[in-house]
Amino acid sequence: MNRHRSDSHALTAAYALNALDPGEREPFTDHLSRCEDCRLEVAEFQATAARLAAAVARQPPAAMKQRTLAAVDGVRQLPPRSSTTLSPVPLRGTLRRKAGRFAVAASVAAAALFAGLAAWQSQESRHYEQQARQIEQRLDDVSTVLAAPDARAAHGRTSNGASATVVSSALRNKAVFTAGGLPAPVPGTTYQLWLDHDGTMRPAGFIQQDGTVLVDGDAADAAAIGLTVEPAGGSTQPTTAPLLLMDLPA
Repeated sequence: MNRHRSDSHALTAAYALNALDPGEREPFTDHLSRCEDCRLEVAEFQATAARLAAAVARQPPAAMKQRTLAAVDGVRQLPPRSSTTLSPVPLRGTLRRKAGRFAVAASVAAAALFAGLAAWQSQESRHYEQQARQIEQRLDDVSTVLAAPDARAAHGRTSNGASATVVSSALRNKAVFTAGGLPAPVPGTTYQLWLDHDGTMRPAGFIQQDGTVLVDGDAADAAAIGLTVEPAGGSTQPTTAPLLLMDLPA
């Protein structure tokens, strides 16, 4: 990925995803020490990637703990195997042996916990595997745009005070939109993205609140990106004044 020095600000997303070449990462790391805007943007991209990865996380059911503890109480401790008669051991050896028994008991408890988790996960495996694949695909799609050799970034601010960044790639014909500090929409409404094609605003997806999304549609043929508040489910044309209307980076 070769870039001109003037494009340093466009490397924030690729840096956050560890997508820079070794020869680019060191100069950009030095650039970060002098550029507060880039440091903030890198932090936002890293937080967004973490939120996307965490979207598949799920807490085990509350009854899992009780089932695990009950299983531990009913597990019998096996005696150690030994073919020789041992001489009396000092107190330190006794303590070590007891500690070893506690370790074995802990291992049994961990095994019971993992067995319970496996049973619980198998019941909903299809759903979560599908969800994980979808999120993985979204991460791959976003990473492909951010790491594209012709990726360019533009920055703006919405009328309700949120920061906005769009990264577009003509080679990939895609764009990625990131928002930070976007207030939660009023119940019954959603934030909808738009692409401006020769003066016609076409639906380009949704963003729930803070985060990063892949913009729907042909970004290479669009001149600008917009953001409005629309009824839940979206609209075919904007129905409110734009919160943001920003030229796509050339």
